[in-house]
Amino acid sequence: MRNYKHFSYRPTTMAPSGMVTSPHYLATQAGMNILQNGGNAIEAAIAAAASISVVYPHMNGIGGDNFWLVYNAKKQELKGLNGSGRAGELATIDFYQKQKYETIPARGYLSANTVPGSVAGWDQAYQYSKSYLDGDIPWLELLQPAISYAKNGFPVTPSQAYWTKINAEKSDEFRNLQRFDEFQNIFLKENGLLYQAGELMMQHDLAVTLETIANEGSRAFYQGSIGKQIVDDLRLNGGLLTEEDFRKHSSDWVEPISVNYRGYTAYNLPPNTQGLASLSILNILNQFDLTCIEEGSPEYIHLIVEATKLAFCDRDQWLTDPDFSHIPVDELISEKRGKQLAAKINLAETLSMEKQLDPKGDTVWLGVVDQYGNAVSLIQSIYHDFGSGIIPKGTGVLLQNRGSFFSLNPNDINCLQPNKRTFHTLNPAMLFRGKSPYLVYGTMGGEGQPQTQAALVTRIIDYNYSIQAAIEAPRWLYGRTWGANSNRLKIESRISKEVRNELQKKGHSIEAVEEFTDIMGHAGVILIDDENNVKYGGADPRGDGIAIGH
Repeated sequence: MRNYKHFSYRPTTMAPSGMVTSPHYLATQAGMNILQNGGNAIEAAIAAAASISVVYPHMNGIGGDNFWLVYNAKKQELKGLNGSGRAGELATIDFYQKQKYETIPARGYLSANTVPGSVAGWDQAYQYSKSYLDGDIPWLELLQPAISYAKNGFPVTPSQAYWTKINAEKSDEFRNLQRFDEFQNIFLKENGLLYQAGELMMQHDLAVTLETIANEGSRAFYQGSIGKQIVDDLRLNGGLLTEEDFRKHSSDWVEPISVNYRGYTAYNLPPNTQGLASLSILNILNQFDLTCIEEGSPEYIHLIVEATKLAFCDRDQWLTDPDFSHIPVDELISEKRGKQLAAKINLAETLSMEKQLDPKGDTVWLGVVDQYGNAVSLIQSIYHDFGSGIIPKGTGVLLQNRGSFFSLNPNDINCLQPNKRTFHTLNPAMLFRGKSPYLVYGTMGGEGQPQTQAALVTRIIDYNYSIQAAIEAPRWLYGRTWGANSNRLKIESRISKEVRNELQKKGHSIEAVEEFTDIMGHAGVILIDDENNVKYGGADPRGDGIAIGH
């Protein structure tokens, strides 16, 4: 039985049979309805993922990518699914350089240079569910809540209202997505005014697209009318993706990677995700006795930040599509490497390291555990908030700009090449006790994902925090934000001034931010207590989600 410790504003959700958590309450409810009707974790995850693609459009959508960890209780098997898209066959360094670009544009038609992978990811997981988890909920039924919200409307959340306002800023060329007609037609009202929180918003074109996918399957998106509509619009506006790029797209089952942490096994996905960075941080922390370090103290935060710097250094040197470059994953997350990196940490002062890469990521993570013991950790994204800003006319599909992170330097490990997957920040996680899941967890937030995962695991495993308290506790983020030239340590201002001052004395450049800010991501956790037959779920108050159990 869990021994509850530490304060939280919300209670941890507890239930004996199933649990769903996501950063939007309507998506959580869609997933829970599937569980209560006898569906399994994959089916519930698809319903939640499809719904959140509609009701949280600034963070994800069917024009983006997803990654899965799926635990099959019958087979006692954990599988990973890479649902990310590849660069188009016409996307080359030479193409961009001839147009005088030094970097790939972050917005607009030339930023949408990778195939959206989310729908194929749902389909691949659905086929696995039917074959191995006795799944029998019809595909159409799983997409019905999403279709209904797109057709009949959903209340705009404070998060969506906030990020729409930022991206409708006409004085900021990067943020001014109003310059794209379809963005303005869909995400602003007819009079050009912003939607306010609580107002109903409909996406009629997206409803038609989702209905087509529901009736015809994912082939409608990749081999049928939807893909053709997207490509025709891109071609008309100088875009790069072709019908052949869509036709040959596939999601791939992959072998998860893992490290030991205090006798548990932490799992994540292999490259092209940054899962190796999340595991590397835990691998480094495993070399330290945290019983001697108080949670929330300057020493605690300093240690995780220093471990993060070292893990990111390895990540930035190696991470790309493994089909294009050998990545020594086993070596990078070996116990030997963990000890080598841990030995570089000085608890009295910070390492002088300037992180070169600056990946972003506005994302959703959701978790499901069903009554049969199956579990899903799923993450879905369009990269920047509102992705590329491009919505091919008549489709309602907001295309991601994930491929804008490719480098145009042919000597960079993550250089652009046709049919290549880019360095991906997305990395859903699970922690096993023995042969079965104990924690199902993850977060949105680009580079914040590995850092927040480390905070969640240490607080729950080392400091015995309740699930909700571990999520709500003050967080930090090492790295850059929009327009910043240097790496700073952003800290929620609930962390005391005394702690911040001590961190500054150790050499950290500190920036205090809001008490609860979604800069830190929207985290979620499900803990499975097999001894007590209870699932404990939590959702992040920094987002708009809830955890529901039954």
